[in-house]
Amino acid sequence: MQRIHVVGGGLAGLAAALTAAESEAPVTLYEAHHTLGGRARTANGPYLTNEGPHALYHRGPHWAWLRQRGLLGPMASVPLLEGARFRFHRGGVLRRTPPLSLFRLARRPARTAPVDHDFLSWATRQVGEEGARAAAHYSGVALFHHDPGSLSAAFVQERLRRATALPPEAHFPVGGWAGIVGRMADRAHALGVRTETSARVDSAALRDLARTGPVVVATHLAAARTLLDDPTLVWDSGRTALIDLAVRSRRGDPYIVSDLDAPGWIERFTAQDPTLAPAGEQLVQGQIPLAPDAPRADATRRAEELLDLGFPGWRDRTTWRRDALAAGRTGAVDRPGTTWRDRPAIDRGDGILLAGDQVAAPGLLCEVAFNSGIEAALLALAQLSGPGRRPATGPDHKRT
Repeated sequence: MQRIHVVGGGLAGLAAALTAAESEAPVTLYEAHHTLGGRARTANGPYLTNEGPHALYHRGPHWAWLRQRGLLGPMASVPLLEGARFRFHRGGVLRRTPPLSLFRLARRPARTAPVDHDFLSWATRQVGEEGARAAAHYSGVALFHHDPGSLSAAFVQERLRRATALPPEAHFPVGGWAGIVGRMADRAHALGVRTETSARVDSAALRDLARTGPVVVATHLAAARTLLDDPTLVWDSGRTALIDLAVRSRRGDPYIVSDLDAPGWIERFTAQDPTLAPAGEQLVQGQIPLAPDAPRADATRRAEELLDLGFPGWRDRTTWRRDALAAGRTGAVDRPGTTWRDRPAIDRGDGILLAGDQVAAPGLLCEVAFNSGIEAALLALAQLSGPGRRPATGPDHKRT
């Protein structure tokens, strides 16, 4: 019997492996790292950090998919009091409210925004330049891009609406992503998925695997481009500096500082999940998008300026710090005239399928990874030979 091979043990790869195994197909999952999770890994304590934010949007498809399988686990939402500690950097100072025009724009349905025009031009016609720029910069939290206003209006508007929804869509897995990844791995094991960690697959090995069944390549796009020797596997993504801090607690620290003068975001993650840091400390992350040729020091300077405004004395209170750069690893962004359907296709032919957050699947950030992983598994199941295969149908197997 043929076997489905999944290369990459992040969220896309785990979703693909589980979907295939639920239809009783033999599956092997290969992960180059010694642990599963990819960018959804949570660092070992005492500071439980992730590569970027670890929010799940409860109206998204992956939320329902995880909940149906009992994989969601305990989730935290933002306490009401913390929500009142939202601050906006506008005109060089911190304010309690953004321009009202930002909210007026956010209420407009995404379908009213054109695909073929850039967001800033379209939004300026709707609410004026001040509100349009503030909305573009605010939406950076769901884009990780240095110039959201230059992207497709339809693409940005959908993310702006979800990022400003009330009550907030964003919920947070208690303890970071590790619990969800662990539950997905346990279910995969229970379904018979053969998991090989510290197993790096190169181009030659991938060709060998393809002789014995479909292969789902669930890596980030740059790695897939090299692995498949396919120069067409390109799509725009962001470049974002991530600054993680543990600081001693101080009464009155804000929950979020959203930069409306330029894309940037500071968030105190222990506001909703105190388990991420030891008692008496708070875990704070800055996410500062960078232009392709901008030095990382520019982002560090901007993050520290926001921290100076929102977290007085943070330097003296810092007990731990980590700086990182996520380049081309923060999800797909769509330029004017393009949609998710124009991204690299999932089905590459010859039994090779692609999954990840920059491929042709809908959704917001990691939702793309889930959707593409599930779709890739369904296509792989369709390619398997052999009678008696239970078809992947029903409410849990809707094609994207």
